[in-house]
Amino acid sequence: MTHDFGLHFTQELGNRFGLPTDNWPASAEQVTPFFTIVVNAIGADAATRWFEGARTAHHKVVAADKDRTHNFGFPMYLDVATEAHKEFGLPVLAAFEATKTVYEITRYARDVDVEVYFDCALRACARSSTQPTSTSVAAGANR
Repeated sequence: MTHDFGLHFTQELGNRFGLPTDNWPASAEQVTPFFTIVVNAIGADAATRWFEGARTAHHKVVAADKDRTHNFGFPMYLDVATEAHKEFGLPVLAAFEATKTVYEITRYARDVDVEVYFDCALRACARSSTQPTSTSVAAGANR
């Protein structure tokens, strides 16, 4: 579990939307805990691949809407893009449900495209992955 992700995600939101936070989209406060759930459930490295898959799923929804073709919906595209069905368990279920919730919040709020949040989450995962965790720091000190 990483406690740095929430901080890094907030920093990335600040980089994107500026300060003060009063100028941020209202949905930013609502989606933050759900992105953190994903990272806490599957880890920062796996979350990077997960958020890339979520972005791919979003693109498929947008393309289907634009082309007026059959749209299987974000959850189906997310399942295919992340291959969630292949490793289904509690961590994947938590990540899947949290990502669906992020998507629904942004669709309802319509104050920012969900892709902006996926980009911020990906940058935050990259930061979280490169930061030593308290466990790895303690392990290095015991050598």
